Amino acid sequence: MTDAPRPDTGRVRRLRLPARLRNLELLLLLIACGINAAAIVLVQLGALGHVDLTLVYLGVGLSVLVFGMHIALRYVAPQADPFLLPIATVLNGIGIAEIYRIDIHYADVGWNSAGVRQIVWSAIAIICALVVIMVIRNHRVLQRYTYIFGFAALLLLLLPMLPGIGQEIFGARVWIHIGPFSFQPGEIAKLCLAVFFAGYLVQRRDSLSMVGKKFLGMRFPRARDLGPILVVWLMSMAVIVFQRDLGTGLLIFGLFLVMIYTATARISWVILGVLLIVGGAVVASQVLPYVNDRFQNWLNPFSQQVYDAQGGSFQLVQGLFGLAHGGLIGTGLGQGQPWVTPVANSDYIIASLGEELGLAGLFAIFALYLLFVARGLRIGFAGQDDFGKLLAVGLSFTVALQCFIVIGGVTRVIPLTGLTTPFLAAGGSSLVANWIIVALLLRLSDTVRNQPRLVVS
Repeated sequence: MTDAPRPDTGRVRRLRLPARLRNLELLLLLIACGINAAAIVLVQLGALGHVDLTLVYLGVGLSVLVFGMHIALRYVAPQADPFLLPIATVLNGIGIAEIYRIDIHYADVGWNSAGVRQIVWSAIAIICALVVIMVIRNHRVLQRYTYIFGFAALLLLLLPMLPGIGQEIFGARVWIHIGPFSFQPGEIAKLCLAVFFAGYLVQRRDSLSMVGKKFLGMRFPRARDLGPILVVWLMSMAVIVFQRDLGTGLLIFGLFLVMIYTATARISWVILGVLLIVGGAVVASQVLPYVNDRFQNWLNPFSQQVYDAQGGSFQLVQGLFGLAHGGLIGTGLGQGQPWVTPVANSDYIIASLGEELGLAGLFAIFALYLLFVARGLRIGFAGQDDFGKLLAVGLSFTVALQCFIVIGGVTRVIPLTGLTTPFLAAGGSSLVANWIIVALLLRLSDTVRNQPRLVVS
């Protein structure tokens, strides 16, 4: 008597997994879009006393694009992570609602208002993410163009320095202006640098991790191997000095430091990086006046002399008062006074949301960021190829570090810099870059789950 053939239960489970993932994503997207619609309605009821459906309709159009991306994922990336798209959607929507709330105070709710522009840029960003998902079917293709991405990043960082198109805003020369459009190329440069660092470190990992002399129980790299970290440090200092952009400089160096540690697992690289950061900060605070001003605003914000100075701590103090006014549960959407703080819809949108949503609302937002970064890191460490692991870690850490730099500056944990809060703050270039990060992480997560695994019977 022969045994009957057993059904391939592993294949059945594999076929059911994509459907479960996408159905979970669909449910979370419905919740996210409901939260976004409720936020806009609450803003209108709190600030206007009635509901204007114009912006609600625009929000519905944005939701259609998001669901279109969800449908595309069912076909081109069925095993992609189900949490990333809903998290990005709800953060983007909350940011639009708060920007629109500030527009209402200034009676600027027309088609050229900041809130409507944010919706338009969100649509462009989602379409860009959709294109990335459709075009890049395997993330390993990016590794072939490692040095092209490095050159592109350098070119993008240099563009604001070109006469004619470079534009200085609030003292920082990080924008380019072409016709009626302004764009911050550094936001796209961080993506190119993440790809370049991942490809470069995969190639040079052995020499960076295995060779060197031991000191105090740690293996330090040879002098000839210090080149990469010194080059990136000099690039970061150049951005700080010539473009007066402290935030982007910190972001570039921090990104490389985390990725080189992930690639080599050597704590000595972290120690060297921290020493370079501290040394650069001390020198910059003594030599560069605007960096020294940032440190003075941080250390002595309530000093009358610092508060009243040109470019002083007025913005920082007003943001802190706004957070204090919000208290635990906030004033309610549409019922606070976020406009008192300068640049409340971009650099200080966290203070604006903290006033109207309170500490509880901010904790919910921070939890969403934490979950987003955790899913990204999980994607990286679940992968079997080194390039994908480094790329996922780099992209996730970019969001994490940017949140820390911005939120830390607003809450006076660290000196204030000029970066934007991912997905929340007004700014088209930031939205495009962060939605592309979402697309790349979705592609990476689908590739990781599709990798063949060894099964021991």
